[in-house]
Amino acid sequence: MSNHRASHWLGWSLSALAIAFFILDASMKLLALPVVLRANAAMGFQGPGMAHLLGALLLGCTVLYAFPSTTVLGAILLTGYLGGTVAAHVRVGDPFFTHVMSGVYGAVLAWGGVYLREPRLRELIPWNAPAGRGV
Repeated sequence: MSNHRASHWLGWSLSALAIAFFILDASMKLLALPVVLRANAAMGFQGPGMAHLLGALLLGCTVLYAFPSTTVLGAILLTGYLGGTVAAHVRVGDPFFTHVMSGVYGAVLAWGGVYLREPRLRELIPWNAPAGRGV
């Protein structure tokens, strides 16, 4: 039983870290900070209006992710958002491990948190199949 409790709390810790990161990122976009506007312009996203839109989308997905009843929906939407960031960074030729993969890192953090705290997800996607049910 303590193993389940540890997994649950580790999952919430990872989720809290992801939530904090996404809220920070969304806030910077909503405030249309100069560093955000410069980075967005380099990727072809012009003006504070685009920064506000991206920030609102990220914040909305993060809010859904933060509530247990909508966590999976939020994680799915965050995955789509982060996939867009990967595509945008690839399109402009940004460095792979720092910029391109940042969306993948965020998605792994978010889904890792859900996976560890949601037993139904662990049943749906087991790391190792029970004997006799090979892959």
